[in-house]
Amino acid sequence: MRRDFTSRKRLILGFVILLVLADAALAVYSGDLASAIRKPEQQYAAETKHLDLLKQSIENAQKIRDNIPAIQKDCDKFEHSLSPARSGYSAVLTELGVIAKKAGIQLADTSLKQTPIPDRGLTEVSIDATVNGDYKNVIQFLNGVQRSASLYEVDSLTLANENANQGPANLIKVAVHLKTYFWTGS
Repeated sequence: MRRDFTSRKRLILGFVILLVLADAALAVYSGDLASAIRKPEQQYAAETKHLDLLKQSIENAQKIRDNIPAIQKDCDKFEHSLSPARSGYSAVLTELGVIAKKAGIQLADTSLKQTPIPDRGLTEVSIDATVNGDYKNVIQFLNGVQRSASLYEVDSLTLANENANQGPANLIKVAVHLKTYFWTGS
């Protein structure tokens, strides 16, 4: 009988411990639920803020859509302002020669390579040249290229090899890679 009472006592104690653990787990779960539930005012404010952000996004998209014709018109105007391909090559070489002369440098080894852009009615022209002069004059040349009325993209500058026995010590030789565009019409 004593043994029967001990086993009952253990069974009751185990059941009480199980109930306490379940109660603790439910208390933690209830606390999480209580903190997750917002008051109606907070929920309304959050949803109103989200709605305002969505409305602002829609307004911005509408403005962009409304501006597309003006943007397209500006792009067409820009493309038509480019030199035509049939006379552009001589104009580019002449203009670069004038800029080099004003900067007081020598422009040499000029080569042109064209790449058509048929979807836009344009031709991309890569220009490789070598510029010989002192540092200040090379900078004046690059400044002249940037300020030109024509569109030039300075793609790269590389200090070219120069033999030490050729010319004055303050002269540098720079390989310049430029890009420009011609309108081919479409």
